[in-house]
Amino acid sequence: MGSLLNTTRQKKKIMIKERSKYLLVWVLVLLSVCCRAGDSTYHVLTKDDFINIVKLYHPIAKQADLQVERAKANVQQSRGAFDPEIGTTLDRKTFDGKLYYSYFKPELTIPTWYGIDLKAGVEEIVGSRVSSESTLGQTSFVGVKVAANQLLFDKRRAALRQAKALQQQTAEERKLAVNNLLYEGLAAYWNWVEKYCSYKIISSAVAVGEERVRFVKLEYEQGLRPAIDTIEAITQLQTFYFQESVMLLAFRNAGMELSNYLWLENNSPVEWSDMILPDTADFDKAAVTIPDLNALMAALDEHPKLRAINYKMDILAIEKRLKAQSLMPKLSVSGNILSKGYKYPQELNLPLLENNHKLGLSFAMPLFLRDARGAYSAAKLKILETDLDRNNTRLQIENKTRSYYNELLAVRQQLNIMTSTNTNFMKLYQGERLKFETGESSLFLLNARQSKVLETAQKLIELKAKWQKAYVSLLWSSGTLI
Repeated sequence: MGSLLNTTRQKKKIMIKERSKYLLVWVLVLLSVCCRAGDSTYHVLTKDDFINIVKLYHPIAKQADLQVERAKANVQQSRGAFDPEIGTTLDRKTFDGKLYYSYFKPELTIPTWYGIDLKAGVEEIVGSRVSSESTLGQTSFVGVKVAANQLLFDKRRAALRQAKALQQQTAEERKLAVNNLLYEGLAAYWNWVEKYCSYKIISSAVAVGEERVRFVKLEYEQGLRPAIDTIEAITQLQTFYFQESVMLLAFRNAGMELSNYLWLENNSPVEWSDMILPDTADFDKAAVTIPDLNALMAALDEHPKLRAINYKMDILAIEKRLKAQSLMPKLSVSGNILSKGYKYPQELNLPLLENNHKLGLSFAMPLFLRDARGAYSAAKLKILETDLDRNNTRLQIENKTRSYYNELLAVRQQLNIMTSTNTNFMKLYQGERLKFETGESSLFLLNARQSKVLETAQKLIELKAKWQKAYVSLLWSSGTLI
C-alpha cells in the first residue's frame, strides 16, 4: 500500500512538472511584458505609420496647409499693386444733330518699386463745345508721377513685404499646428499601446488561471488537495476574468480615441476595427536614449512659435516704417511731355521741354501731425508688446523643456527600479512555484506571489507609457517633434 502511494505521488510530481512548463511560458511572457501581434489576420499600426497618416490626412494638418496656400495667394495679390494697367475713358455728347464734345483717352500706367509711376497715352478731343483748356485734335503724352514722400517707402512696398513675412509666419504656424497635433496624437497612441499590453498580460494570466483550476480539480479528485484549494483557484481565476474585461474595454476605448486622428485621403475617417493592433517594439525600448538637453536648448531659436513671433515682429516693423512716412509732408509732382498726333518725339530737346509739356504739383501737411504721431506711437507700442510676449514665450518654452527633461530622468530611474522589482518578484514566484510543486507551499501563497508579479508588470507598463509620453512631450516643448 505504501509503495502504491509513493508511486502515485511520483506520478503527481511528474504531472506537476508538466503543468509547470505552461507556467514557465507565462513567466516568460511577463518578463517581456508585451508581445508583438503575430496573427496574420491582424493589421499592425506602427508609430511611424501613424505619424505619416496624421501629417498627411488629418483635417487640422490639411487646414494648416490651406493657410500656407492662402498666404501665398496674399503675396500674389500684393504683387498686383505693381502690375501695369491699361485703361481708357470715353466721354461723348451729341444733341440736336450737333457734336458737343468727344473725349477719348487710352492710357498705360506702369508702377515701379520706388514709388514712381510711368505713364503714356494718347488723347483725341473733338467737338464744338469742349472745355477751353483742352487741346482739340490728337495728342500723345509720356509722363511720370512722383510722390516725394514715398520714394523711400510706400503702401505698395509695405503690403508686399508684410505679405511675404506673413507667408513665412504662416509656414511656422503650420509647423506649430502639426507639432501640437502630433503631440496629442502620440499621447493617444501610447495610451492605446499601454492598454493593449495590459490586456495581453491579463489574458496570459487568465490562461494560466484556467490551467491551474483544471490542475487543482484533478488533484482534488485524486485526494491530493483539499476542496478549499479549488475555491481558491476559481476565485483567483474570477478575479482575472474581471480584470480582463476591464482591460479589454479600456483597450477598445483607447482605440476609439486613437481613431480620431486617423483619416483617409478622401477626407473620410478611418473605420476603426479591433483587428488593428499596435507594434510594441518601440514601447519595449523605453528609456534607451534621452536627447541632449544642451542641444535642445541651443536649438530653441528655431522653435516654430518663436520664429512665428519673429516674423510678426517683422510685420510690425514694416508697419512702423510706413507710419513714419506719414510724418513727412505730402508732396506729389507729375510731368508729361506732349506731342501732336500719335507720334512720340524721337529725342528730347530744349524747345520741346519749354513748350510741349504739362506739369502738376500738390503739397499738403497737417499742422499738428497728431494723427501721424499717434499712429507711429501705436506701432512702436505694438512692437514693444510683441517683444515682451516673445521673451515670456521663450522663458515658458525653456522651462517646459527642462521640466520634461527632468521628468524623463526621473521616469528612467523609476523604470530601472521597477524592472529590478519585477525581476525579484518573478524569482520569488518561481521559488514559491517550486515549493508548491513539492507540497511545501499553499495555493494561497502561490496566488499571492503571482498577484505581485502581475501588479509590478502592470506598473512597469504604466511607467513605459509614461516615459514614452514624456519623451514626446520633451520633443513637443522644444518644437522638434515635427
